[in-house]
This record gives sequence, structure tokens and C-alpha cells, in this order.
Amino acid sequence: MQVNDNNRPVKNAQNKVNDMNDLVISQYRGSQTPDLIESTIGNYFDSIVDNNPEHLAIVVHHQNIRLSYREYQQKINQLAMGLLSIGVKPGDRVGIWSPNNLEWCLTQFATAKIGAIMVCINPAYRPNELQFALNTVECSTLITASCFKASNYLAMLNELLPELEHTEPGMLNAKNLPYLKNIIRIGNEAAPGMFSFNQIMNMPTDAQKLALVTLAATLKPEQDINIQFTSGTTGSPKGATLSHKNILNNGFLMANAMRLTADDKLCIPVPLYHCFGMVLGNLVCISKGATAVFPAESFDPTITLEVVEKERCTALHGVPTMFIAELELKDFSRFDLSSLRTGIMAGSTCPEQVMRKVQSLMHMNEVVIGYGQTECSPINNVTEIDSSIEKQVTTVGRALAHTEVKIIDEVGKLQKIGLPGEICSRGAGIMRCYWNDQEKTAATIDQDGWLHSGDLGVMDTQGFVTIVGRIKDMIIRGGENIYPREIEEVLYTYPGIQDAAIFGITDEKYGEEVCAWIQPKEDAVLDEQAIRVFLKDKLAYFKMPRHIRFVENYPMTVTGKLQKFKMREQMQAELSDKAFS
Repeated sequence: MQVNDNNRPVKNAQNKVNDMNDLVISQYRGSQTPDLIESTIGNYFDSIVDNNPEHLAIVVHHQNIRLSYREYQQKINQLAMGLLSIGVKPGDRVGIWSPNNLEWCLTQFATAKIGAIMVCINPAYRPNELQFALNTVECSTLITASCFKASNYLAMLNELLPELEHTEPGMLNAKNLPYLKNIIRIGNEAAPGMFSFNQIMNMPTDAQKLALVTLAATLKPEQDINIQFTSGTTGSPKGATLSHKNILNNGFLMANAMRLTADDKLCIPVPLYHCFGMVLGNLVCISKGATAVFPAESFDPTITLEVVEKERCTALHGVPTMFIAELELKDFSRFDLSSLRTGIMAGSTCPEQVMRKVQSLMHMNEVVIGYGQTECSPINNVTEIDSSIEKQVTTVGRALAHTEVKIIDEVGKLQKIGLPGEICSRGAGIMRCYWNDQEKTAATIDQDGWLHSGDLGVMDTQGFVTIVGRIKDMIIRGGENIYPREIEEVLYTYPGIQDAAIFGITDEKYGEEVCAWIQPKEDAVLDEQAIRVFLKDKLAYFKMPRHIRFVENYPMTVTGKLQKFKMREQMQAELSDKAFS
């Protein structure tokens, strides 16, 4: 048993948990096995190809594409050499602004092969957000789709860069994006001032082939390889900077948690621009030589389940709202999901009732819940297939291998078991920094290497963590601390409620009051008074929502995270209007 600075025992995952060594303070260290992968993403990918070149690597349903690992490698190398031919160098930042498609996947591995740093751009960004992101990390190259849903990317780029119309591809010199030199448009169509993706793929010569081989020998696992922008719910988005070693190992360790093998097919309906898609999707698959299956360019519940059935997928990823949408399909029973076994549910806290339905109705008995942050690559806690059903559905598991997790109180001391506090983690997945922002980095990662999440959690005697909310989401009503998650879990058990979001709004008398936004199931008719009667027997009086509102949907990020700050602002404004009307 290890000992921490306070001379108290720290639970190690390799120790058997029993009454004799249960935790007394909230700190848990994950297993130190298996060994971490000490390789770059490019070299590791090539080793997987060498082992099984004809195995199916990727299926992109909406593009009608199926590639073996050998075919996938050939296309990745073509793009890598094409990028070299237009002057992209190791350390250069290459942005990717696109929904899910083959080109996105090729970009992820091609940039890794040449040591360029891929910058993930949210497909929902508007011109000012794109400008901020590209300038913050000084992107030299942008790979872009033409459009996505209601967003016309080419129109936005021409608005931001009027110089494009009279610029030769590769020669951009723009006022608004001074670092950007190359724009690559996905597809084979020409556009003023831009290369086409197909054009880049056809550029390589023997000189680039030699350069690609030479570069591979110079790259190191510790080098930066990816910049992920945080959601920016408070202030401007920050660029979490992650290395080959960070994200490749996070994918590998999560593949182990899922017991993934080369025989598995993983359906990935989550966005690639986020760690969920590119790490827990693409890198999870290549870590074992499994098959990645992309059902559509963005999430559609019907298409997702159709593809699971057609491809006989054994694993399915999603945030809770995605699984809810799939389960609520009127024709859900028509899908044969019997091939499913596992998958990852992450992105936001999973309602217990949803988890139970996923296990029973979708056959995903070995689904795991992953918890973490982009800054952790992204997972630091995961449920265990062998743990009790109760632990699987009510907690986010224990610290991932090569990771430590602790919970601290308001003054930074280790919290006692069973008491809520801030979740902190350190280990193999922790980012190096926020790009070019020492101040924000120091405010997030302390001198001992602990990353402070801003999330509130409770740890039990065996190291299992339950999320109770965000520090900023915690409601303090008349001196009583109220954790939204507790109320939400009760509401999920009420017939006719599909989803529930609890948050606090300001109140002159109590400081804050509890507000509930409830999303009914389709065709359900809910009665506010009946819900209040239901809650009265299940919650202390001070936890009862003062305001209840029925809504069709919630403001949320592309990755399915609820934006409670927007709900709070909207509700506060509505109540203010009523007060003055």
C-alpha cells in the first residue's frame, strides 16, 4: 500500500479491496499495468497494419467507403506527403473544420505522421469563432468542408478572407488570419484561393516519400500532436494541448476497459472534432486493430441503429442524450441490436435509468461509463465490466490505469470518504498546457501536477466516484448545499419524463432557488402539480424546485453537454420580465 503526504493510505488498484484496506480519504490510484505505449501515433499505426494488413479498418457509411488497414495506410501516407509538398512542417498547426467523414480521419493520422499539430475546429463555429481559434494557435493550414447543415463554410471563409478571390492556392496573405497560408477544400472541386483535397492527395513525389520515412525517425511520443478547444462556457475557448503519448495511451487504456479486440466493430456517431470521436473512437480502434464504423456525418438515431444492425457492430458510443434519442424511437423494436456488447457512454453524467435500459434493451451488458475532461485526453475515470451492476449504473467507476484521482475540499485538503468535493486527477493523460496561455494553465494544473476539474464528486471506500455536479452549478439555498444531480435522478424515475435539468437562479430571500427544466417524452402529457406531489415524498423541502418549466429541448454543445448557464440566463430574464409586467 502506498502512503500519501498525510501519511494516510492511498488505495492502489492492484491491491485487493476488502474491509481491511478500504479508503479513509478520497484518493485512489489506478493500476500501473499494462505498460504505456512508448510510440508515436504514426509508428504505432504502421505496426498495426503490418500485423493484419487486409483486416477491415474503416467503414464510412454515408460515403459508401470500406477500407482495409493497408488501403487506409496508403491514403493516409498520400495525404501526409501531400501536406509536406505544400510546406507543412513538424510543429505546424493544421486546422480541420468539418463534420465526420473519411477526410477527417485521414487528416488525423496524416498530421501525426509528419509531426504537425492537428487543431480540431467545432463544426458549429461561426466566422468570429473560427478567426479566434485559428489565430490563437497560429494555424498555417486549414482543411475544410464546403458546408455542414445550415453552415456554408465557403461563404464564411470568403467573408472572413476577401483576399481569397484573387489569391493563388498556398499563397494566402490575409489581414484577418495573418498566419494562414493554405486552405484545402474537401472534395475535388476547385475554389478560388484553395487547394482541393484530391489535388493534395495527388501531389506526392519520390522526394516526399523519402521525407516521410526520414521524419518518422525524428518524432517523439512526448511531442504535441493535437489541440482541442474547450467549450468556452466561461470566457474564451482554451486550446488544450495533447501529445502522441497522451491520446494514444488514453485510447489504448479505454480499449482495454472495453475488452476490445481486432474482431470488434465500433459504431462512432459522436463528432470527430471532439476527443470522444478522435480518441475514444479512432484511436481506440487502431490501438487493437479493430474496425471503426461511421454511420453519418452527424448524429441521427435511426441511421445509427440501422448501421449497427447492417454492420453487426459489437460496440456503440454516445453521450446520454444520444442513447435517449435511440431508445425513444417509435420503431426501436425493429432493430436487431443483438450483436452489441460494449461501448462508451460519456460527455455528460448518465442517468441511472438510461444506463439500465442501454444494458438491457440494447444488449450492451459491458458498456462502460467514461468520465474526464478534454484536458485529460479525455478519460480519467471508467467503470469496470466486472464490478457490481450497482457500481456500473450509479458511479463513473475508478481511476483509469496510470492515473490518480482525488477529491479535495474548499481549502484544497483531501476530502473524507463520502463527502463531496472537487475532483482532481494526474497521470498519463494530463495535457501539457493550454496553448500559449501560462496563466490559465497554472490555474488548472497545480505545481504537483494535479488537474482541477471544477466538477463535484463523492468517492466511496473502494475508490468509486459519483458525480454530483459542477462547482459553479451547485445551488446554495439559504445556506443548504444542493447538488442538481440528486434531483435529476429522482425526476428520471417519473413516468413520461425523458430528461431533466436542474439549476439555480438568484433569489432575494434565499440567495438561490431551484429551477427544473423538464423534457417530456413524445406524446406524454405532464402535470406540474402531480410532479410536485411525487417529489414531496422523495426530497427534502429545500431541494424542491421553486420553478418548473416544460421544454422541447435544451441548449447544448455539439457533443451533447447541457449549457445550464444559458438556461439560467433565459429563465432569469423571463422571471424579471414577469416581475415588471
